[in-house]
Amino acid sequence: MACQLFWVVVLLAITRVGEAKIAGGQCNSNDLKGLIGFKAGIRADTSGRLAKWVGHSCCNWEGIRCHNQTGRVTEIRLSVFISTNDFDFQPEMRGSLSPSIALLTSIEVIDLGGLIGLAGTIPPEIGFRLPELRKLYLYGNRLSGPVPDSIGKLSKLEKLHLHENRLSGSLPPSLGNLTNLHQLFLYSNNFTGSIPDSFTNLKNLMRLDLHSNALTGHLPVKIGEMQALETLDLSNNLLEGNIPASITNLNSISELYLNGNHLEGAIPFPSSSGQMSSLGFLRLNDNHLTGRIPPNFGYLVSLQRASLANNKLEGAIPSSLGGLSALTELYLKGNLISGQIPKSISQLSRLILLSIPHNLIQGPLPSELSSLQKLQSLDLSFNRLKLVSFPKLLSEMPSLTKIYLGGCGIQGKIPEFLRATPSPMQELDLSANHLSGSLPAWLGSLTQLYSLNLSRNFLVSGIPDSVTNLQQLGVLDLHSNRLTGPISKVFEIGNAFPDGSLTYIDLSNNNFSGGIEQIGVGGQTGMKYVNLSRNSLIGGVPTSIGGLKLLETLDLSSNKFGSRIPDALANVSSLERLKLQKNQFTGNIPVEFLKLKRLMELDLSDNFLEGEIPTGKPLSEFPESSYSGNRGLCGKPLAPCNA
Repeated sequence: MACQLFWVVVLLAITRVGEAKIAGGQCNSNDLKGLIGFKAGIRADTSGRLAKWVGHSCCNWEGIRCHNQTGRVTEIRLSVFISTNDFDFQPEMRGSLSPSIALLTSIEVIDLGGLIGLAGTIPPEIGFRLPELRKLYLYGNRLSGPVPDSIGKLSKLEKLHLHENRLSGSLPPSLGNLTNLHQLFLYSNNFTGSIPDSFTNLKNLMRLDLHSNALTGHLPVKIGEMQALETLDLSNNLLEGNIPASITNLNSISELYLNGNHLEGAIPFPSSSGQMSSLGFLRLNDNHLTGRIPPNFGYLVSLQRASLANNKLEGAIPSSLGGLSALTELYLKGNLISGQIPKSISQLSRLILLSIPHNLIQGPLPSELSSLQKLQSLDLSFNRLKLVSFPKLLSEMPSLTKIYLGGCGIQGKIPEFLRATPSPMQELDLSANHLSGSLPAWLGSLTQLYSLNLSRNFLVSGIPDSVTNLQQLGVLDLHSNRLTGPISKVFEIGNAFPDGSLTYIDLSNNNFSGGIEQIGVGGQTGMKYVNLSRNSLIGGVPTSIGGLKLLETLDLSSNKFGSRIPDALANVSSLERLKLQKNQFTGNIPVEFLKLKRLMELDLSDNFLEGEIPTGKPLSEFPESSYSGNRGLCGKPLAPCNA
């Protein structure tokens, strides 16, 4: 007994000595070389952490974790945000990922994600020499080149995050050897080629994300064998062919995103009850899918959000959709769907958004729509509804705040009952109808309105003074009507707020007159799009326009503006399109316009401008048509001034 006690004491003493050494942070010589080599590959570190990597006690270095018995480095974590008492910031490490990191042969976690400036290639040595690696996070950097084939040798790897880099080339089939992999994130890179068939070997994979690359070819036929898959995102690639029928075997799938590809053929799922019963989020939009929406679509009992928009689907909306009791959002825009909206729509008690514009849907609208007590947004624009009058039942729905009925054949005046809807109106689109009469003064009572589109109608009258009450308005589109009078009230919208909310104004193709008294002051500084073309506006452009720091498009063409083009326009550095043609502007083109480096479209034709066109980009790069019709102008791209 005494002998046994002696050895217990000895072992405890040895353990404590070992722990004392580890507590001192002593580093394995290979690990130390590996970390020093990694540090040497980094030219700059805004976090200041690597500057503290000195001496031999690497287990005490920030971002490093060692095994509490062996003392070997098991984790390197340098991706976290740095927090101080005053602010948080994301660290940047400019440099390359040194192959010496492969000297850390006991490492289990490498987390270098989001370091922004980390460039170069992924060292192949990582795959050859790190047998214990379980998590590899290199996302959000500037890594380029291919994924090394050797990565497929990391047999214990559970998570591989390489997204948001500049990686290219084809996906190595060896990735299919990573049978312990749970997460594979490769999205937002420049990968090409097809998805290797070997990916179907990843039986334990729960999340596969390859969106926003340039992958081609077909989906693996046996994709349904990835039984553990919960999230599959292959969106925004160049994939083609049919959706494999085996996809119906993904019984664990909860998120399926195949949108933004060139997929064609019919939607093959579900074929029977119980299949894909966990699917909650589905995006098949922006493909070339054909055929009907499957009658069995109602078997997707967990479906919450579904987008089939912008395909070539035809036929009627199946009544089985009424069985999707969990559905909150349904997007069917831009197809060839016909028939009437089924009465079973009333069973979708959780539906918040219904979008079916640009189809062949016919009227009348089912009265059962009024049962959708939670519906907030309804878009039925540009169908064959031929409504004639605005459906009053929509104005009585308790939660509806966004209504889009463009191109639905509505006639007469803007209905007054819209001023007293149960929920405050936020977005209203009645464009491309046959509305007549005036803009009613009660529009100013819709104080929660963010977007108003009444374009392409037959409205007459001026803009009522009450529009200045629309302090939340962000989008105002009244183009192609017969509106008259001044527009000054529009530019007072949002002035009660420092930044305002008005970002988009289109008053083009009307009969407005008068001048612009102020633009670019107060709450107008967030404007991105202003189109006042094809009116009868006069006077000069105020210098305050230089305050529109976010403006991307300015179109004042086909008016009667005169005086000089204000130099202040050169302060609008975000400007991409400037159209001032067919006016009466005089004087020189401001030399300051050479600062408009983002300018892609310029038209100053048919004015009274004179002098030499300022030499240099971007002005010299526009065609002759941008300057024609100004008899006094000369210089590239027009004839030389001394000719």
